[in-house]
Amino acid sequence: MTLPAEFVELAARVSNWGRWGDDDEIGTLNLIDGDAVRRGAAAVRTGKRFSLAVRLDQHSPQIGSIPGRINPLHSMVAINTQYQGTEDGFCTSDDIVTMGLQAATHWDALSHVSYGGKLYNGFPASSITSEAGATRCGIARITTLASRAVLLDVARALGRERLETGYGITPDDLDAAVALAGDVNVEPGDVMLVRTGNMQLYKARDRQTYTGGHQPGLTMATAAWFRERDVGAVATDTVAFEVYPGERDDLVFPLHLLHLRDMGMTQGQNFDLEALAADCAADGVYQFLLEASPLPFTGAVGSPVNPVAIK
Repeated sequence: MTLPAEFVELAARVSNWGRWGDDDEIGTLNLIDGDAVRRGAAAVRTGKRFSLAVRLDQHSPQIGSIPGRINPLHSMVAINTQYQGTEDGFCTSDDIVTMGLQAATHWDALSHVSYGGKLYNGFPASSITSEAGATRCGIARITTLASRAVLLDVARALGRERLETGYGITPDDLDAAVALAGDVNVEPGDVMLVRTGNMQLYKARDRQTYTGGHQPGLTMATAAWFRERDVGAVATDTVAFEVYPGERDDLVFPLHLLHLRDMGMTQGQNFDLEALAADCAADGVYQFLLEASPLPFTGAVGSPVNPVAIK
C-alpha cells in the first residue's frame, strides 16, 4: 500500500529515529530526566492522590470487538489450603488472572504497531516472534515511568462536559487546554493526560458506546504539537486514543503509527481522568507528579497500569 504524501511528510517531520542512538528502544521516555522528575515532585503541594485506573474484572472496557483483548478472568487456585501438612497453623489462598494486557488502563509499548516492515528506530517488525514476543521495543524496556504530568482538559477548555463522538482534537484545542491550566509551560519530558470526557460513558456502564462507538480523540496534526514540545508520553480517557472513525479512509489509526513507530512516544488508553479533572477545576492546579510505571512483562507489547497522580 502506498501511504498518502501528507502522512509521509508528517512522519518524516516528527521522526525521532537515531536521536538517542541506533540501539534506543524507549524513544521519548529518554526526555524524562532528573529535571522532569524534580518538576513533578515540586508540583506536589497537598498530598492528594488520584488513581487513574479503571476496574480489572469482567466489567473492564472490552466487549469482544478486538480479538484477544479479553477482560480479566480471575480464578482461585487455593482457598485456605493447609501448607505442607500443617494442621491449622498456616493456610494459604492463591489466585491467577488471564487477561489481555491492553484490556483496561494500559500503556502501549513502541512495538505495538509497525508499518513498512519497521518498528520504532528502524528495528524490523520480524523481531516480534511467537516464541519470544517483542524482542525489540517491548514494554519491559520501560523500567520506570514517573514525571511531571499536565492535565489537558480539552472538554472543559471548550466548555463541554464531554466532547461529542467523532470529535477530532486539534493543536488549537490543546493550546486552549494549556491556557486553562494557567501558568503551566509544557517542558521536555512532561507527560500529557488528554481528557475528552468520554470516560463518563464507561462509568455510566455504557461499555458498548464507550468501546464500540465513535470516539473523540487526537488528530494527526497534534503529532507535531507533541514533537515540538518534546512531550515524554501521552495518555487519554478513550479506547482508541485518536479520533475514531479516523480522519482518512486510506489510513488506519495513523496517530498510533506516528507516535509509536515514528516518534517513539509511549501511548496510554483508558485513563480515568474524571475525579482528577474535577479537582483540577476546583483548585486551578493542573500539574502534578505522575507515577505510572508499567509491569515488566518480558516480550509484551503493552501493560496494564495503575497510574497515580499526586497533587
